[in-house]
Amino acid sequence: MKYIKVGAASLNQTPLDWNNNKNNIIDAINAARNEQINILCLPELCISGYGCEDAFLALGTLNQSLQILTTIVPHTKDIIVAVGLPLLYKKQIYNTVALLIDGNIVGFVAKKFLPNEGIHYEPRWFHSWPTDIQADIEIDKQQYPIGDIYFDCGGVKIGFEICEEAWVANRPGIKLATQGVDIILNPSASHFAFGKHKIRTRFVLEGSRAFNVSYIYANLLGNEAGRAIYDGDAIIASGGEIVASNKRFSFKSYQLVAAWIDIDLTGISKINSWETDNCIKIPFNFYINPPQQNSLSYEPWENSSSLKEEEFTHAVTLGLFDYLRKTNSRGFVISLSGGADSSAIACLVRLMVELGVSELGVKAFGAKIGFAIPAQKTVTNILQLLLTCVYQATENSSKTTKRAANTLANNLGAKYLELNIDSLVKDYVSLVSNAVKHKLNWQEHDIALQNIQARVRSPSVWLIANLSNALLLATSNRSEISQGYATMDGDTSGGLSPIAGIDKDFLRHWLRWLEQEGPVQLTNIPALSLVNQQIPTAELRPTSMQQNDEDDLMPYNLLNVIEKSAIRDRQTPYEVFCLLQMKFAKQYDKQQLLTWTEKFFTLWSRNQWKRERFAPSFHLDDTNLDPKTWCRFPILSGNYTEELAEMRKKALE
Repeated sequence: MKYIKVGAASLNQTPLDWNNNKNNIIDAINAARNEQINILCLPELCISGYGCEDAFLALGTLNQSLQILTTIVPHTKDIIVAVGLPLLYKKQIYNTVALLIDGNIVGFVAKKFLPNEGIHYEPRWFHSWPTDIQADIEIDKQQYPIGDIYFDCGGVKIGFEICEEAWVANRPGIKLATQGVDIILNPSASHFAFGKHKIRTRFVLEGSRAFNVSYIYANLLGNEAGRAIYDGDAIIASGGEIVASNKRFSFKSYQLVAAWIDIDLTGISKINSWETDNCIKIPFNFYINPPQQNSLSYEPWENSSSLKEEEFTHAVTLGLFDYLRKTNSRGFVISLSGGADSSAIACLVRLMVELGVSELGVKAFGAKIGFAIPAQKTVTNILQLLLTCVYQATENSSKTTKRAANTLANNLGAKYLELNIDSLVKDYVSLVSNAVKHKLNWQEHDIALQNIQARVRSPSVWLIANLSNALLLATSNRSEISQGYATMDGDTSGGLSPIAGIDKDFLRHWLRWLEQEGPVQLTNIPALSLVNQQIPTAELRPTSMQQNDEDDLMPYNLLNVIEKSAIRDRQTPYEVFCLLQMKFAKQYDKQQLLTWTEKFFTLWSRNQWKRERFAPSFHLDDTNLDPKTWCRFPILSGNYTEELAEMRKKALE
């Protein structure tokens, strides 16, 4: 038996934040050395940050990445470290991993399979390295191997699968297994999506079993570049068994996980393997110590029946925390209407503080967001500093929503302000009526009169946010975005739109769960009963008109089915209609389903310009509508005119 200690570290990096990224890397290396870890895997492109976008094409980014690499190298004495960076070779840019051993660079492995769908756009910046090709690169007058290579480090063979390469059918691990590799390192930048952790765990587990290796996986952590959230997965498997893992969604700058592995145990089947020319041999003396107990540190909620609710809570709260501190904002402001959307965001800010303080402690939490908070302060004290809720009433606002907003804000511990903007609305209406010489009325000017109320709320709440350099949070959800059921420069106002990636049907479910149960190890929020008992309404028409959001649009659960079928699954209007008939025929007649299908596609096409102008939102699943990172659609189109006509013809035959 030959036991060595290996490790993986998840890092909370920021694109082009050189000093922060370097310090996180060095801190993780030092922590690993203190634990007598022999081999440490760090995430993909962790020197530059993964989300540099077109800055990858700047020569300055590439030069600075190399410069930071040279400052890291001396910190790798007596340890093997894999660290990711972009690298220029023969006028082409590659996504590479540098292997550092005992204070030296020993080579660069270049990524062969590049993701080019959804949120990932790597071929825009990087070239794929061809299989079985090795070369040399000169850096500071020194030659280093680069390409499709693996390493023999003191008799232990180390190969790589870089993020996407583990997700493809022809994954590099297949060939590495024939070359007798003992350990596969996977430096990754794999964005969070619901349920994705289980998929990652499967390919790590299967890779270790099928290739008979120890497999070390290290992912990024936190809200790195604004939209994508990384859960910080760090997983180690050996011989088909998970031997160590870490806590996901940590508020720390890095997390380290370690495991003892038996190199001889996985090496027995490699007797018939062969060594190839792309093996780089490097001497290294391993710490060979008696093994200790490996650690699996799954969170209590990982196997709960409310996994999606928990993942949503932990992902968005971590996303908010990083967005707050990385923009140097001094808190959040929300236009709290007393309805579901704004109430959900207010609760998420409270949960952000609870989760952050429980992990970091009050002083460290405050230090990370730039506040000097005494240790004796409570979560409620911190909410008073970080969250301001503003209720802005018109004559169409009800006592119900006012009570809900007031009660919830006080229950959460937020600052609460009330403004009456009715006179401002009436002044605008009067001003325009006089100018056009026509008295505006609800019969002729319904949408315009609704929109002016939402827009008038924007300047005052922005003013309140600006007074304290706080970040204004927009409150629209994905269901409304898909249909354009949102006032531009009104309820879309904000520097960040935290729930724009989630549908209203799930959001209402999550609020009921938060009222009655709440996340594991945290308290529930009973004040949400005042929000959850309401029928969703924008409260922009006179109360006598009894406005109802689902009457204006369609039932949210049905809208969710249409949206997934039409946008995620790219089905035609007729195919969508047939699906609705299967699911909702007992509730609604054919004509009603036809009307709603037609309405969805018409409003979807008409309102792409609105989606283009929404504040950045978090990516949470594969039904995201963000036009910049996931769901591209033309601003001008034929509005599905022919497809909708064909649908009606087929449906009524």
